[in-house]
Amino acid sequence: MVVLAASIVSKSGKVLVSRQFVDMSRMRIEGLLAAFPKLIGTGKQHTYVETENVRYVYQPIEALYLLLVTNKQSNILEDLETLRLLSKLVPEYSMSLDEEGICKTAFELIFAFDEVISLGHKENVTVAQVKQYCEMESHEEKLHKLVLQSKINETKDVMKRKASEIDKTRIEKNRGDKGGFMSLQSMGSGRIESKFSDMSISSNEGGFGGGSGFGLTTDIDSFSSKSKGRQPSSATAPPKGLGMKLGKTQRTNQFLESLKAEGEVILDEVQPKAGQSRSAASPPTDPVTLTVEEKLNVTLRRDGGMNNFDVQGQLSLQILNQDDGLIQVQIETGGNPSILFKTHPNMNKELFANENILGLKDPNRPFPTGDAAGVGLLKWRMQSADESMVPLTINCWPSVSGNETFVSIEYEASSLFDLRNVVISVPLPALREAPSVRQIDGEWRYDSRNSILEWSILLIDNSNRSGSMEFVVPPADSSAFFPISVQFSATSTYSDLKVANVLPLRGGPPPKFSQRTQLVTENYQVV
Repeated sequence: MVVLAASIVSKSGKVLVSRQFVDMSRMRIEGLLAAFPKLIGTGKQHTYVETENVRYVYQPIEALYLLLVTNKQSNILEDLETLRLLSKLVPEYSMSLDEEGICKTAFELIFAFDEVISLGHKENVTVAQVKQYCEMESHEEKLHKLVLQSKINETKDVMKRKASEIDKTRIEKNRGDKGGFMSLQSMGSGRIESKFSDMSISSNEGGFGGGSGFGLTTDIDSFSSKSKGRQPSSATAPPKGLGMKLGKTQRTNQFLESLKAEGEVILDEVQPKAGQSRSAASPPTDPVTLTVEEKLNVTLRRDGGMNNFDVQGQLSLQILNQDDGLIQVQIETGGNPSILFKTHPNMNKELFANENILGLKDPNRPFPTGDAAGVGLLKWRMQSADESMVPLTINCWPSVSGNETFVSIEYEASSLFDLRNVVISVPLPALREAPSVRQIDGEWRYDSRNSILEWSILLIDNSNRSGSMEFVVPPADSSAFFPISVQFSATSTYSDLKVANVLPLRGGPPPKFSQRTQLVTENYQVV
């Protein structure tokens, strides 16, 4: 058995792909392939045709022919088996069995043909083996990437430790009189060196069940290493150049330069995402700042309906000057009966239940200062099965037409909130080039590394409560475009909680305070 060439030709005789396995001139193979369409008779049931010198073994593939050119001494049964294997490989590499699809994947088909036929003789391989050989996965390459990633992670850990040491040194030099912090050591029994600044309620502890969402972090010494907030006005500035040493050492620079030389992308600054809250906010300038933040977790179904709707909120307090620590906070709630409020264990629960005032059980103990994250005072949660509470719904309609998939996406926003920095992330199948966006209300960006199309709308208000986008990609299954992730923020909340007043406990005028209110998405998906 000697296979002279394996080719894919159109029914009109146009050669799309041809791979020769023996030494032969271009004129001869072109002459053999040009004669093939003239030798095929109509109405014949044969899958081969012979001439004086060669035999053509062929198989129709839609509007094309998969063709083997062999000598007449070749075993016809083995040739048919080879042809059958090649006919299974062609659809694996070509997305569409037409001239355009074959031409786009010509080199992949040639490499696959080479794995099946060697020097005119068939190799004993399967379709799965051919695909594995063509992928050329390298264990050494994977090992190199793992080592490189471990170096990057080690460098990040070193930078975090250095940053923690710098912050701790800075605070110890400028702390001065500890004031109200020393009195925190009497806030419990046994070994309690609680850090009041971390009394904020964690939303990652499984809700309100069993009080697992509350608790004090022990070891007050860790406060000095974690506190990165604004120092009191009486504190002196740290020495110049101390904070600039973070990540700027010569060894770190050399390592980053070596990573760039190897082709890695090094980001000097990480841009904040739309869903980030306090990290993206500007530092407070008022003596007292109260932050109302709600995090939204929603899971919508692609065919309509809702699987999950959960809102978790928190009121946190940040004080710049130690003299303003002896205060109480009076709030106003929106009166929503579906919202459950919980105060921190160190708060006076009776005072909050009767007068909506948040204050410590010991009125002589001040609130701590200097924590950038703020002190958690109050936490609440709301769950609902009412779809009208969803601020933004997404409808995605993929449809295959010929060799293309048309995807239409539309959003509808309720009148509950004005949404800002909306980003709708649509996963896409692996593409060779960016999708063709035909129509869009807003802006779009294609992340080729993660194969994600990001649809951005700066503001959704009464002027654009609905919008749409349409793009085209090669044929793909409808499930490839899910789950769709959504990010946005708003300046109002479901609880409608407001700070009415800040009451000083020592008398005198109340300190100036400001309130920040925001609603952000934590996990918002259409599945």
